[in-house]
Amino acid sequence: MTDFRPMRRIRQLLNDEEAKKILANGTHGVLAVSGDDDYPYAVPLSYVYANGSLYFHSAVQGHKVDALRRNPKASFCVVERDEIRPAEYTTYFRSVIAFGHVTILESDEEKMAALRQIGERYHPGHPADAQHEAEKRLSRVLVLRMEIDHLTGKQAIELVNKAAHAL
Repeated sequence: MTDFRPMRRIRQLLNDEEAKKILANGTHGVLAVSGDDDYPYAVPLSYVYANGSLYFHSAVQGHKVDALRRNPKASFCVVERDEIRPAEYTTYFRSVIAFGHVTILESDEEKMAALRQIGERYHPGHPADAQHEAEKRLSRVLVLRMEIDHLTGKQAIELVNKAAHAL
């Protein structure tokens, strides 16, 4: 297992609970993989965070899939907040980066379960619709699971200071 480097600005570190909450509430992020000729390849994706892992749906072929077949290591970044503060020459941000390994789900049962979760995330309260869409697309879609090896969250120092003053 990799020893992940500690965050330099430790005062801005979000605790695990806050970082996981950002993942749970987010709707999209950017998956970064090792692309062609070792160029980084980062692609925005919708996702769902469930059971401690991230799930994505994908076309069965393409740059992202080729990269993951060569090297399953990836990172995924979600920005929860990015409030521009012109007078302060900064932004008030909160974000997380997950590092992990991506696997392509092979069994139809695993794929269906993940697709139902994705469907419920983006069309809540309509499980029959999510089931129907998942069944309809099952043979034409890949489902990717990113098992998280390391998760780090960070927020603007101004938000840290604001929270400290609120106490």
